[in-house]
Amino acid sequence: MSLHMLKGNPPIAVTLRRSARARRLTLRVGQADGRVTLTLPHRLPEREALAFLVSREGWLRARVGELAPEHLVRPGGVLPLEGQEVPVRRGEGHRTMLREGVLWLPPGPAAPRIAAFVKLRARDRLAAAADRHAAALGRPYRRLTLRDTRSRWGSCTIAGDLMFNWRLVMAPPEVLDYVAAHEVAHLAEMNHGPAFWALVARLFPDHAQARAWLKAEGAALHRIRFGD
Repeated sequence: MSLHMLKGNPPIAVTLRRSARARRLTLRVGQADGRVTLTLPHRLPEREALAFLVSREGWLRARVGELAPEHLVRPGGVLPLEGQEVPVRRGEGHRTMLREGVLWLPPGPAAPRIAAFVKLRARDRLAAAADRHAAALGRPYRRLTLRDTRSRWGSCTIAGDLMFNWRLVMAPPEVLDYVAAHEVAHLAEMNHGPAFWALVARLFPDHAQARAWLKAEGAALHRIRFGD
């Protein structure tokens, strides 16, 4: 892969990616993170790809302009947390803590402290939800991991390992609960057939509303960044 800067106001970073399976040029803008990727057939000259990029500049700038701006969480701002907007403030203590609806940060770099707080909160909430649903299902899982995946909110392996996106803790609690129920249901049904959805409905009856929220609002969670 290589990076090309499309000149203009503003300049746009475009990742050039070659693929042996590609049969034509494909230009994509990631809805979640705004990343621009131009996929090239394996033997196509790069100059042809760049000429194609220039020819599609108007379309590309329109698509990039439609994306919601990033939400930067830093002291003086707010942190989306469990469906609420939590003020972020500097404190005088030595620990990061949530007290009376405010996230207090100690002196020093803020971004890593906010990220650590959010990920720890996510692990606590997701582990509790997965434990509850697994007990109701009668099928224990093996381990739980957190990642910042772009393509999915959770997954379940045949071995019984659960993975969740830690950004779920910034969504309303019922959304996190639904994703936990969804992945736990895969412990019994490794598919998305009628039997699987029957299990999801048993574990989390109001799953349609949570699914609709993720479809409409989930991309915004990927555009949250932590700053100082």
